[in-house]
Amino acid sequence: MDLPLSRIANERLHRAIPGGAHTYAKGEDQYPEHLAPVISHGRGAYVWDVDGNQYLEYGSGLRAVSLGHVHPRVTSAVRDVLERGSNFVRPSIVELEAAEQFLATVPTAEMVKFAKNGSDATSAAVRLARAATGRPLVAQCADHAFFSTDDWFIGTTPMSAGIPAATMAMTVPFPYGDLPATEQVLRQYHGQVACLILEPTKGVAPPDGYLAGLLELAHQHGTVVIFDEMITGFRYSEHGAQGLYGVTPDLSTFGKALGNGFAVAALAGRRDLMELGGLRDSRDRVFLLSSTHGAETTALAAAMAVIDVYAAEGVTARLHALGARLAAGVTEAAAAHGLSERVLVRGRDSNLVFATLDADGQPSQEYRTLFLRCLLENGVLAPSFVVSAAMTEEDIDRTVEAVASACVVYRKALEAGDPSPWLGGRPVKPVFRRKA
Repeated sequence: MDLPLSRIANERLHRAIPGGAHTYAKGEDQYPEHLAPVISHGRGAYVWDVDGNQYLEYGSGLRAVSLGHVHPRVTSAVRDVLERGSNFVRPSIVELEAAEQFLATVPTAEMVKFAKNGSDATSAAVRLARAATGRPLVAQCADHAFFSTDDWFIGTTPMSAGIPAATMAMTVPFPYGDLPATEQVLRQYHGQVACLILEPTKGVAPPDGYLAGLLELAHQHGTVVIFDEMITGFRYSEHGAQGLYGVTPDLSTFGKALGNGFAVAALAGRRDLMELGGLRDSRDRVFLLSSTHGAETTALAAAMAVIDVYAAEGVTARLHALGARLAAGVTEAAAAHGLSERVLVRGRDSNLVFATLDADGQPSQEYRTLFLRCLLENGVLAPSFVVSAAMTEEDIDRTVEAVASACVVYRKALEAGDPSPWLGGRPVKPVFRRKA
């Protein structure tokens, strides 16, 4: 596959934009060398690059476009409000309608405030927790990959340049699924931890009683619990993982699938906490999610349309069914080529990722590169195996065929003891690393 126009566009991107993209996970370094397509447009489950190549796309918009590109009901809803204006000097009626619809969908939440991105929502939740408890420390789940672009989280990653050591010291880790270890953290920093922030589930279901136990443990120590539902919200259940597992956090954040690609996120939670950012509370005020574009009508109209489509079309069930078909097919294809322990599918059916392991069973960027290259050459753009509802069973079967083709090359590389002849250049790189 040759992508001359994409290669030219990538060079232009790097001259104009640090990193060549506005999201590190979309960077050119995440794809095989010279095979990072620059997208022209998308429709449904497919995208086209500037060279005219068509791809079946997984993980659309980093899991945001769960209904498929240019979904007609979402597009229609946005077009309708666009004709009425997108931003005003006072709240629009759309803000009220969107808030009431969201709260009716996520019944564990008592109030909601919208934002443009998930990082702002999670950081606002942290600020509320600190204000409510009067405590400085944030305990973040060390087993979960990303919470915010703000210093309190990025300081815990290898990309911590520019963040003061004093700020880094304000965030401490705790492990997922281990209540005794979490209690040890709370005891070690007795009276200092404002909140525990975590994704309610990651890949597999939480251990029995874990989420409820975590909530009880936190409250015993006067600590707020924040569920980051950026991924689980809507993709796992339209009621969020909190609805799926029947556990109500103090605060929760939503985004990604909520807007089907439009920029909208949400902070929701207990009224007594949320009112700290309001006008009807006697306590010291929290500056909470005050942004010029936070309630842009087009994004809120998109969110309302998404909620309607999920309810009317059983989207969550469809995502799970498509993912289950894909997981079974990939597993079978890998087994057929003797790669059952090398090419793995992991996660919940609606949110699948794949693992590429080397001859020693260790995660390998080289074999990931080989795998991605083979998929791309077969018209499948798949940094993950996260499905969209726009896909068909035929699309899934086509993906499985591409995986089977990739497994042939993967097997050859394992037998040769060196995947480098099949990489076409440098291997892909992890997002979080200290040097470029």
